Amino acid sequence: MLRKIRLTLAVLFFVGITLLFLDFTGTVHAWLGWMAKIQFLPALLAVNAGVVVFLILLTLVCGRVYCSVICPLGVMQDVFAWLGKRRKKNRYTYSPAKQWLRYGVLAVFIVALVAGVGSFVALLAPYSSYGRIAGNLFAPLYGWGNNLLAYLAERADSYAFYETEVWLKSLPTFLIALLTFIIIGVLAWRNGRTYCNTICPVGTVLGFLSRFSWLKPVIDTDKCVNCKLCAKNCKAACIDIANHRIDYSRCVACMDCIGKCHKGAISYKHVPLRGLAQGKTSQGNGQSASLANDKASAASRRSFLTATALVATTVALKAQEKKVDGGLAVIEDKKIPDRKTPIVPPGARSLRHFAQHCTACQLCVSVCPNGVLRPSTDSLRLMQPEMSYERGYCRPECAKCSEVCPAGAIQLIDLAEKSATQVGRAVWIKENCVPLADGVECGNCARHCPTGAIQMVSSEAGNPDSPKIPAVNVERCIGCGACENLCPARPFSAIYVKGNEVHREL
Repeated sequence: MLRKIRLTLAVLFFVGITLLFLDFTGTVHAWLGWMAKIQFLPALLAVNAGVVVFLILLTLVCGRVYCSVICPLGVMQDVFAWLGKRRKKNRYTYSPAKQWLRYGVLAVFIVALVAGVGSFVALLAPYSSYGRIAGNLFAPLYGWGNNLLAYLAERADSYAFYETEVWLKSLPTFLIALLTFIIIGVLAWRNGRTYCNTICPVGTVLGFLSRFSWLKPVIDTDKCVNCKLCAKNCKAACIDIANHRIDYSRCVACMDCIGKCHKGAISYKHVPLRGLAQGKTSQGNGQSASLANDKASAASRRSFLTATALVATTVALKAQEKKVDGGLAVIEDKKIPDRKTPIVPPGARSLRHFAQHCTACQLCVSVCPNGVLRPSTDSLRLMQPEMSYERGYCRPECAKCSEVCPAGAIQLIDLAEKSATQVGRAVWIKENCVPLADGVECGNCARHCPTGAIQMVSSEAGNPDSPKIPAVNVERCIGCGACENLCPARPFSAIYVKGNEVHREL
């Protein structure tokens, strides 16, 4: 029964969190957004004390149920492990914990977190890793499936579905997501929870706490017949059946051992620490040979090279129709300007605050309806979102990124506050401007500026008939990027936004 309850909750959490990254309508977050906010590392960075205390108490009472129920990367590993079981049943063996590796990775992770090396933190954070997988691998498939339904519905004179654009937001982030998916998938398929119990920093922290949990799986030595079914089905490789011990720092409370034991020798209950100490020494030295064999077997299973070759990623994610000028010439795509200071969304407050809190989970990138947010390719901010205006601009009536951010990197702001926050300021480039370069009237930037920060003035003082050029009032500009996005100049816009390191309140 306990295993069925755990599986039901795990499926609900896994599907719910996955939908957060797949949904492009903006409706799922109103119902399930809390699932992202109760992830351990985002809650810790957001200083969400209530959630952090709840997760710590949950671990101290029930063990590492967070890893087997709430964490989507943990549940994904269980899916791969289940697929591996179809190849070979009863395939796991006990292996000693690699404490030096676990705590070494945790120490480096904490140093990187304090030092603000966001790219390294993002690589190891479990929720962020799954977010990149869902956003870069699952979301395109979901989008293409939706577009197929939209195509079929249109042929049937129905508008139940509408087409959405599927495009590659960042090649490095896509490759990292693909590599993460392959490595973790292969490890889980072959050896279960290897990643959770050797690399994952959240698993190490919760594992330390779970050693003192009130409830835990306990082996009854009077009922145990040493059939080893529990150890052979333990994804965490933490059951030392020769000595009737369970390494609770690695146990994820999946309840598989309880379900597999035909003698009822394992139960999930509270046992005083004295009882555990006595249980550890209940077996004599006569079983040392069996323990040695188990260790040797475990070593042989874990000493393998994960040989995975990346398949050529030639799938065209940028599936959109060509835009043409009058049906004759293809309009050249815009190029991203070289911004010395990246632009981060309103609510991020500053580049420093954003870099210290963002876990690069890509949730804000997934929900941005205007295609403004995309993962950075900078080495120090790798995979952390930044704003770019080639496909759209940051509309004053939208604050979805601040609504969904679980780590507090983008703090929740209302629309009035957003419209009064300057994330950057527009800069005019004379050489690229259409009225001067091509001798035709334009004024796109001034017409579409939502704050009225751009006015068209005569290019020659005292000559009202001279071509009109934009003049930017930096005290009114909020850096939304409407001017840059709608500027017809190619390949570079004649007006672009320079980011502010610290956001200004106008």
